[in-house]
Amino acid sequence: MFGFEYYSPTKVIFGKGTENQAGELVKAYGAKKVLIHYGGKSAVKSGLIDRVKASLDAAGVAHVELGGVVPNPHLSKVREGIALGKKEGIDFILAVGGGSTIDSSKAISYGLAEPEKDVWELFEKKRTAQKFLPIASVLTIAAAGSETSNSCVITNEETKEKRSYNDDIARPKFAIMNPELTMTLPDYQTESGCTDIMMHTMERYFTQGGNMEITDEIAEGLLRTVMKYAKILHHDPTNYEARAEIMWSGSLAHNGLTGCGNDGGDFASHMLEHEMGGMFDVTHGAGLAAIWPSWARYVYKNCLPRFVRYATHVMGVTPGETDEKTALKGIEAMEDFYHEIGMPVNFKELGIAPTDEQIKEMADSCARASGGHKGSAKDLYPEDMIAIYRMANQE
Repeated sequence: MFGFEYYSPTKVIFGKGTENQAGELVKAYGAKKVLIHYGGKSAVKSGLIDRVKASLDAAGVAHVELGGVVPNPHLSKVREGIALGKKEGIDFILAVGGGSTIDSSKAISYGLAEPEKDVWELFEKKRTAQKFLPIASVLTIAAAGSETSNSCVITNEETKEKRSYNDDIARPKFAIMNPELTMTLPDYQTESGCTDIMMHTMERYFTQGGNMEITDEIAEGLLRTVMKYAKILHHDPTNYEARAEIMWSGSLAHNGLTGCGNDGGDFASHMLEHEMGGMFDVTHGAGLAAIWPSWARYVYKNCLPRFVRYATHVMGVTPGETDEKTALKGIEAMEDFYHEIGMPVNFKELGIAPTDEQIKEMADSCARASGGHKGSAKDLYPEDMIAIYRMANQE
């Protein structure tokens, strides 16, 4: 195992009706004026925004609101939020939504904390953030884990670049999690979220060396749990226990817990998908499902013991005649699971058909964003990324 630092300071308030505690929680952190940031009409139509505002009013906390966050959140909305925050004197941001809304809120916070600097420079890796306005969330989608993570992903719609920035100063103060708030999600969005949760753990699982048994057991248990309840939700979307298991798994998958003792993770699949999201605006979790099988088949020989363990410990595969056959059976079982919950396993099923020129553009952009190469299971360079994209485009 490798040495590690584990830092997860976010307070979690979990259970039915917990959104009604938002006002007192925000007040406890000394907030004077809050920006309520949210996505589409569902948060308004369901009455959630009104309940949150009533809670803030009862606590005597002033607030303004900004909606309109979209999946693969846009830089233009971040800049709009920064301008509004400056005008209104915002000192706290409350994200009401899923990962896209929380990520947009984090980016707005970076911009408000250092208003003299361009926030996009952080995502271009041109500088490091020195300040951050406190944020928190009322979670409505179990997927990204942004409610407890240090991660933030924003899309520059002008350049079609989807870029991440990670910093522990961005970890939210608290996360309100009421599984009931996720029950109205479309099945495709629910299962895309389940896929993202699993991938956050799998990115940390398929690594070269530095693995701890306890970390592996936690990761494998989380993965089996998400698979079990993802299948239940595919047929019974209002099952509270299933919603609760998935929601809590989403936080545990991306707060660093499942990476303790390893080399930091692979995350090549995520970087490859970011380019797909930037160019084609695909749903993140579905994009991950579409690229992972091709990535896995491209790298498994370089990380064979991990793929064998995954096949037997997570997918329940009976060992084959060779480790290679066992690993491939595990990949095939994963594809079967994706299909069982309505997820794609290649570009055709995802609904995209990039040209050779677009594939090269995505690979070049991915390499630039990754500092030239990316991966732990296998270190990928531009030619490797092109090969994986082509594999996904041909199946």
